[in-house]
Amino acid sequence: MTEGKRRNGLMAASALLGGVLVLTGCSGGEKASAGDGGNDTSQAKVDEAAAQKASEAQITITPKDGSTNASINNSATVTVSKGTLTNVTMTSSDGKQIEGQLSADKLSWKPSVQLSRSTTYKVAAEATDKDGRVAHENASFTTVSPANSFIANFTPEDGSTVGVGMPVSITFNKAITNKAAVQKGITVSSSSGQDVACHWFNANRMDCRPEQYWQGGSTVTLKLALDGVEGAPGVMGVQQKTVSFHIGRNQVSYVDAKTKQMKVTQDGKVVKTIPISAGSPDNKTYEGQMVISEKFKETRMNGATVGFTDDDGKGEYDIKDVPHAMRLTNSGTFIHGNYWGAKSIFGSVNTSHGCVGLSDTKGANDPSTAAAWFYNHSLIGDVVVVQNTGDKTVSPDNGLNGWNMSWSQWKAGSAI
Repeated sequence: MTEGKRRNGLMAASALLGGVLVLTGCSGGEKASAGDGGNDTSQAKVDEAAAQKASEAQITITPKDGSTNASINNSATVTVSKGTLTNVTMTSSDGKQIEGQLSADKLSWKPSVQLSRSTTYKVAAEATDKDGRVAHENASFTTVSPANSFIANFTPEDGSTVGVGMPVSITFNKAITNKAAVQKGITVSSSSGQDVACHWFNANRMDCRPEQYWQGGSTVTLKLALDGVEGAPGVMGVQQKTVSFHIGRNQVSYVDAKTKQMKVTQDGKVVKTIPISAGSPDNKTYEGQMVISEKFKETRMNGATVGFTDDDGKGEYDIKDVPHAMRLTNSGTFIHGNYWGAKSIFGSVNTSHGCVGLSDTKGANDPSTAAAWFYNHSLIGDVVVVQNTGDKTVSPDNGLNGWNMSWSQWKAGSAI
């Protein structure tokens, strides 16, 4: 090839290559631009169409999906805005469906039963907006475990009728370290308007009472708002309930170990005087204000259970059918019928191991005896005041006997 032809060939090739490069560059740019522009327009139309088709209903499930230590009282609430709920299904981890209640306006749903602890629940909710478009929401949560929760056991029972000395006694199944928070979640009030204060005996027990005995005929209400209250680090309350009990007539009985007589009063007036036999000089009965906490038409009393044993370690006594027995202390003090002692001891000599005995017959079926009369006319919560025994005053936490503390001492035991 000549130099001229070679030069012309290179120029032509260069021009062709340059044209290809320019063409490729421009064409590629135009295609990318046209393609991007076309995709943006197309995607926008898709997004707009999807937005037009999506339901406006917004469903909220509480607690949030994946939550743990959820409340057994207030969990699994489903609500909706910009729509109405059409279906809510809640199931436990074993597949059991949980009953629930849809509000009249169909804007909320909640379980109609209390949930179980340490259980995983699944919630599936469906709602429609004003145009009938459907929305869905799902969540799963696990309720608080027994190890991470506490329960308050209380006395007296809901709906019961009790005596004027009955305190509200609350025992917690876990030690409470955050006493103030727990006490703030507990309210005790009376229809009589009496001021009520609570006293902590220890980390597991709190009693509540007024300064003087409850007014006869009044109603006392206990509210437990402990759900979600942290009683100790990592230990939450789970209860949310209200109970009430009625105060019966005002009956207070006075046992005098010196005269060996018990005077039963109602509204301050003596209605009956009963001969008694209290603790012997070697086994004196506690003194003080004691509240009847339990009643048994018949019960077994074994000395070994309260420290009265013989040389062989057996109980000094074991009576399987003690009649008309009413507990005054946790440590074993009762006021009860006695059929095994001579009738002559009642009103004349103190012979017991620390209890207060009344004349009775075996079998607890004779209504004419003094013990039967007292049993039939007594309520749990009635007060028995024991005097002149020569023994110490009963400890306020030995039974329901907080009345043996002054009002200032009682209030000093409050956490708030």
